[in-house]
Amino acid sequence: MTESRDRLFERPGPVGDFVFDAAVARVFPDMISRSVPGYAAIINMIELLTAQHAQPGTRLYDLGCSLGAASLAMAAGLAYDDCKIIAVDNAPAMLARARDYVADSPHPVRLVEADIREQVIENASVVVLNFTLQFLPRDERAGLLRRIREGLVPGGILILSEKIAGETPEADALLCEMHHAFKRRQGYSDLEITQKRAALEKVLLPERLSTHLERLHAAGFRHADAWFQCFNFVSIVARA
Repeated sequence: MTESRDRLFERPGPVGDFVFDAAVARVFPDMISRSVPGYAAIINMIELLTAQHAQPGTRLYDLGCSLGAASLAMAAGLAYDDCKIIAVDNAPAMLARARDYVADSPHPVRLVEADIREQVIENASVVVLNFTLQFLPRDERAGLLRRIREGLVPGGILILSEKIAGETPEADALLCEMHHAFKRRQGYSDLEITQKRAALEKVLLPERLSTHLERLHAAGFRHADAWFQCFNFVSIVARA
C-alpha cells in the first residue's frame, strides 16, 4: 500500500484537537515511525512476546489497533491455528485502511469497530495496548486494566506501551527536550512539532511510569516490568 509523508501540521494557523480521521490514517505509518522512537523495536518484540506467551485455544486482543501493526506482529509470532486475533478500534478511517494491511496476515485478524472500554475480554493469553491507554480519560484507565486482567488466562500477559511523563518536572523537561530533538532529526520542523503538540494537548494525557506500574499491580497483575524505554516512550509487560 502506498504510504504518504506526514505533512499535516506544516502550515501555521489554529489547530483543533487531534483525531484519528482519514487524513491521519493516510499518513499514520510515517507519522508514528518519525514520532515514536523505538516504535519498530516494540512491534518486533510484540511478535517475540506472542511466540513466548500465546496459548492454544485462546484469544489475542489488539485494543486500539489503528492500522493493525501490533495485530500483524502477533499473527507472525503465533504458533497455534486455533487462536483468534481480535483487533479493536473506534476510528472508522483507521479500520478502513487496516483492512488492507491485515489482508495478507499469516493468521486471520478480525477487525472490530468498537470502544475498547466496551469490548468483552475473555479467554485471552495476550492483550496489547500499544499507545492506546494514553487517549482515555485518566479516571477510566484502572477499570479497563481490571477488565483485561479478569479476561486473561493464567500465564497471560498484557503489553502496555505508552508515552509517559517524567517522575519530576526536571526529568519531564529533559525527556520532552530529547523527544523534540529526535523529531527534528526525523525531518519535522519546529512549527510542526509545536502545532502537533497543541493538537494533542487535551487528547493525549501522559502519566508517570510509576503511576502505570502501581495501577497495574492494583488491577491484579502479579508482575509489571518495563522492558523498553527511549526518552518518554516505554513498553511494559504485565503478567496475570
